[in-house]
Amino acid sequence: MGLYDFDQEWFEDFLTEYPAFRVRQLMHGLYGNFLLPADIVGLPAPLRSKLSLEDKLRPTLTELARSSSDRGQTTKYLFRLHDGAQIESVLMHSPKRSTICISSQAGCAMACEFCATGDAGFKRHLSVGEIIEQVIVAARDAKKDGRRLDHIVYMGMGEPLANYNPVLASVRRLLDYVGLSARKITLSTVGIVPGIKKLSGEKLPVNLAVSLHAANDTLRSQLVPINKKYPIDMLIEACREYLEKTNRRISFEWALIKDVNDSERDALELADLALSLTPSAHVNLIPLNPTSGGEVLHFSPSPLRQIQNFYSTLSGLGVNATIRRTRGQDIDAACGQLSARISLSRRSDY
Repeated sequence: MGLYDFDQEWFEDFLTEYPAFRVRQLMHGLYGNFLLPADIVGLPAPLRSKLSLEDKLRPTLTELARSSSDRGQTTKYLFRLHDGAQIESVLMHSPKRSTICISSQAGCAMACEFCATGDAGFKRHLSVGEIIEQVIVAARDAKKDGRRLDHIVYMGMGEPLANYNPVLASVRRLLDYVGLSARKITLSTVGIVPGIKKLSGEKLPVNLAVSLHAANDTLRSQLVPINKKYPIDMLIEACREYLEKTNRRISFEWALIKDVNDSERDALELADLALSLTPSAHVNLIPLNPTSGGEVLHFSPSPLRQIQNFYSTLSGLGVNATIRRTRGQDIDAACGQLSARISLSRRSDY
């Protein structure tokens, strides 16, 4: 347990000798100004000392390394957790927004064929505080650069809906204390149908991104093994329920892999699925990103011409699609590259 694992109610119980407004000051300092207790100068010195000396209120993430790309607009963080597990997150700036891509697990058990995180295996779930602290670190750095962190995507290491309760608790905490809009938070899933159905009833209009990558069960079961348990028909029905209950459009993520899922037939199958939802699903086309360790060398990115043809087929059928710009590929910070595995000899690369 660490500093950001505790909510306002817990602090009210912990600080019963102080007036309630001191707890509100503390929460604003932690979540509004992204400060550690010792740095919240509006609090009395004895209170700052009490909080700083409490073992369970220490930060949970130790930054091991960071690397920059895109002229400083993309930063990848490598963190060590209290038990030695490692996670990565990525801060991305663009002219109109600043986004943090955060991890929800150390490693991943989904074993998607083309993803370095899955290849690295599953270590454990993250706690609420470990999830939130990634956001706080990035928000603090963005503030130093005169930027405001305003978008959060749960698209880093791990499957968010497999760590459902801590992920949902972290979302609610960020909404309540940081003041983010639910419409600027995106949860990604490979298709955990019970999790999607449960999320539908939360009255929490966050965006849902489904890592689809194939539109028929034969191919998808090869690329995304969880499809064997929750096949496409079941997944689409869960997406339809989510749309009906939240009125938030679904996004389909599609990593384009040469000679695997980039044919016209693949595009036609994808269009059928996207258009079967009302409103139709938005499609994010992602050129496959290589991994530095070579774990997925049997796959290669689709050529640019093929990507453009795939996009044109979808657009011609009325599907709202975009080709996602690759960010941080040179520092292994792009989609599918996070693995939190570096040797100490590579620390200077960050």
